[in-house]
Amino acid sequence: MFARAEYKVGSFAYNDYYSKHPDKKDIDDSIRSRPDLCEEGTMTYNQINSPMASSAFKFLGDIKHLCEGPTSDVKVPVNSKTMTKRIKGFAKQYGACIVGITRLQDYHIYTHQGINEEIYGKEVKLNHKYAIVFGCELDKDMLNRSPMICEIIETSTAYVNCSIIGMILSYYIRSLGYDARNHIDSNYLVMPVLIAKDAGLGDIGRNSILTNKEYGSRLKLGVVTTDLPLEEDEYVDFGLEDFCNLCKKCSFNCPSNSLNNDAKFKENGDYNWAVERESCYIKWRYLGTDCGMCISACPFSQDLDTIKNTTSFKDNEELIKKALDEYKSKFGKRIFVPGNPPWLR
Repeated sequence: MFARAEYKVGSFAYNDYYSKHPDKKDIDDSIRSRPDLCEEGTMTYNQINSPMASSAFKFLGDIKHLCEGPTSDVKVPVNSKTMTKRIKGFAKQYGACIVGITRLQDYHIYTHQGINEEIYGKEVKLNHKYAIVFGCELDKDMLNRSPMICEIIETSTAYVNCSIIGMILSYYIRSLGYDARNHIDSNYLVMPVLIAKDAGLGDIGRNSILTNKEYGSRLKLGVVTTDLPLEEDEYVDFGLEDFCNLCKKCSFNCPSNSLNNDAKFKENGDYNWAVERESCYIKWRYLGTDCGMCISACPFSQDLDTIKNTTSFKDNEELIKKALDEYKSKFGKRIFVPGNPPWLR
């Protein structure tokens, strides 16, 4: 969706994509006619505050060429156990709140590049063995002001933080003589959510976002892929699908009705939650932020005692209802913090 919205009318990418997907052209042209995120004409636009987020995204675009680099000719002998401890600790030293490692699979990797027109359609070739995935926490107070300007200031901050952590890790790994690539906003070759799930950092919720047992959906993810010998983590099922089937708070609170209330459906051989991406992104362009209401509405994002004190909600409807009752008694339909924090007023 994000790649499509960036194609310039009349460009090769534009003409090629819509010759193959003519059903997407009218709605995408409509989206392109709207102000972009953080721009004048959107609901949340502020001449002083909005550029805080857009400047962060510009910075990310300016550093994307640093995601790859030369590897040292001298390969330092290492063992996987030691390096796993070093990498996880190093990522947390730079601000990651969670870190996991998994073996890179074909389904983690995009088949072709698309978001940058200069490399549109280029086949992705990524032969690394492992993926290091880490999360940066989104401040709860800022996220609970969704969908106002605080939300995108916070998410853009986390994207920058993830990019810096990934840069340092990849530079470090390459200095040891092992290839490594950072994957950041506007330069992903992989799908961080799928990698994070396999690396034991959480599961994919109804909002299609990685949901972690401790932080909920209040995370942005970064990934470094590498040939450095590492030890793998395992997927952990804490009953999120059962929870989401009863909860549905993200779908009830979605301002564009983009999240379906139904159970998962089969798509491309796997079961996924239904998300209407076009209507979601249209709402973003109207708001001028990336909304965040489904993140804030998720009970796992709000430090509920029932969730903190429970290992798993799998096949436990009674415990799920207890968590939802706690949420309702504390926040009602959804918590919302009005206004800006003092530093933004």
